[in-house]
Amino acid sequence: MSVAVRGTPDERLVKPGLWDRLVVRPEIGALLGALLVFIFFSVVTGQFLSPLGVANWLDDASTLGIMAVVVSMLMIGGEFDLSAGVMTASTALVTAILSTQLGMSVWLALVVSLAFALGVGALNGWLVMKTGLPSFIVTLGTFLALQGLNLGITRLVTGTVQVSGMRSTGGYESTGQLFASTIDIGGTAFPVSILWWVVVAAIAAWILVRTRFGNWIFAVGGAQVSARAVGVPVVRTKILLFMGTAFGAWIVGSINLLRNASVQANQGIGLEFQYIIAAVIGGCLLTGGFGSAVGAAIGALIFGMARQGIVYAQWNSDWFMLFLGVMLLAAVLVNNTFRRRAERVRR
Repeated sequence: MSVAVRGTPDERLVKPGLWDRLVVRPEIGALLGALLVFIFFSVVTGQFLSPLGVANWLDDASTLGIMAVVVSMLMIGGEFDLSAGVMTASTALVTAILSTQLGMSVWLALVVSLAFALGVGALNGWLVMKTGLPSFIVTLGTFLALQGLNLGITRLVTGTVQVSGMRSTGGYESTGQLFASTIDIGGTAFPVSILWWVVVAAIAAWILVRTRFGNWIFAVGGAQVSARAVGVPVVRTKILLFMGTAFGAWIVGSINLLRNASVQANQGIGLEFQYIIAAVIGGCLLTGGFGSAVGAAIGALIFGMARQGIVYAQWNSDWFMLFLGVMLLAAVLVNNTFRRRAERVRR
């Protein structure tokens, strides 16, 4: 008589549970954090959930979210861009000076400023790859150079640190419809920047998850030497990522310029750290190779909800910096925990 022996099932064939499927997603920590912040301020202040309140904190998060998404892609690729904040002012200044001082159509000025942004992004990427210097150092140099150019050229052209008069330029109204209009929903005006944020986040998420270029981004960020060994075009990938960050800065600079009809030469300084923090809160690791564009968008949403929630609760705005520091530390700890858990699940 033969006895059937029940073998142990191959663990590779065992379907992972719901928790295991969720934990491999980099944005899960940010999603939980956003839910907590949303519930907290919904309870603390009634203005938070009013239509105008929702429009305000979504608007606050939108431009930050656009930059957080493109910065997250660069961070997944293993690099940083400290010039991202000042670049938003540089692109806006190029557009404004060409339009107000040289009489150029705003549409054409936007094309020139886009070319300028992409050129600076490509230069950043090329310098990082060709010199072998850390992107932190290269883009810090770019940050200082752009800051000096912004102030020096603006003073030279206008005698002040501001360029204004955009409303009288040709093409201002039509370009404003694209970058600075509002969408009426239930009697409340929602800025179109929110739509830009959603579109940029959706495209970035698609690139990261569904395309070969997305695989290259994770590869060069996680193991650059191995990626090069298997034929990944490391130099091209990283240069394109820096150009992507510059493109996001051009969008944000255009939104700010056409919304306010003016631009300050010192605008955007310091915001690069908020972009990085939002990306980290969203699940990106400082070491590269892990992260999510959707998570970075959620990280920016947490910023917007917290910043406006503090205003609605009538607290001192200084508390926002405490919140920022706590969120950053918590995000780093949570991200490392989730990454280790995800690595165990994938094995």
